[in-house]
Amino acid sequence: MRTQESIIGQSPALAAALDRLSDLAAINRPVLIVGERGTGKELAAERLHFLSPRWEAPYVKVNCAAMAESLLESELFGHESGAFTGASQRRRGRFERADGGTLFLDELATTSPRLQEKLLRLVEYGEFERLGGQETLQVDVRIIAATHADLPRLAAENRFRHDLLDRLSFDVLHLPALRQRQEDIEELAQHFAVQMSAELGWPLFPGFSQRALATLLSHAWLGNIRELKNAVERSVYRWGQPDEPVDAVVLDPFRSPFAESPPAATANPLGVAPSSPAEDTGAVAAVTLPVDLRHYLHEEESRLVEASLAENSYNQKMAAASLGISYDALRGLVRKHGLRTRGPRRRP
Repeated sequence: MRTQESIIGQSPALAAALDRLSDLAAINRPVLIVGERGTGKELAAERLHFLSPRWEAPYVKVNCAAMAESLLESELFGHESGAFTGASQRRRGRFERADGGTLFLDELATTSPRLQEKLLRLVEYGEFERLGGQETLQVDVRIIAATHADLPRLAAENRFRHDLLDRLSFDVLHLPALRQRQEDIEELAQHFAVQMSAELGWPLFPGFSQRALATLLSHAWLGNIRELKNAVERSVYRWGQPDEPVDAVVLDPFRSPFAESPPAATANPLGVAPSSPAEDTGAVAAVTLPVDLRHYLHEEESRLVEASLAENSYNQKMAAASLGISYDALRGLVRKHGLRTRGPRRRP
């Protein structure tokens, strides 16, 4: 039996999701896993299977977005010899191969209406026919589906079948975004860095410097764990010094090292003078060590975003530009810190 990759983290948000997952594992019903890209939906599906009574039976997975509709239909339901050009012999589909076990359908929202209709029949009755066949086959398969899309909205727009959504969503497992489990960032980064160090042949991972750790903890991570993994592995590889703590985190590999530095006038986009011990302007203040780095960075990030919003009359696109981040990144930070997006009302 293969070894399942671990789900890493101790944050309350992740713990709550894993508790729900454990409860669902024992129930023989379809489960829909919802989360942003890179939040670990495939790992959660594997965990559901291996914690379930079906753990010794087959676990089969398919990415619905990776195949054309005709190929995906053949992959799922199989085909008879002569069903289409090139079908020289009968082929069992993934539902047959998963009989008695679990089938994981990733990127479910990309399936066509025709395929959704066939999936509905299989979910309801366990019945299907191979492409080009007339024999009705039956299987006992638990379906776990995953998506980052808003399926209720797609159903309301008639882009996804309401009845299939009802059948697949016996319960919905929501996975938290990485920005909602910030306590796990350092542990995840260490894990990926140790793996990359071993791949590079280093005797051990030398750790992150305080500056690198501050970068990791303050980044928005809109690509979630996948983005964090890429950034950590890239940074360790580029650092290339197995005896020195990694001091530079490469967040954007597309940023040219030959790009001109911004003019000095734009180096402080908020136009806020650095604060002194005697004067608090809301900018980064002098720090007296020791300090709780996570809490400090969290508070300073909130102050900067709030100051940028106020400076730009709460125009979020302009505020994002003044911070050098995308509009979506700013929106994520506003939600993260619970900041207002409108200025205080003026009394008449």
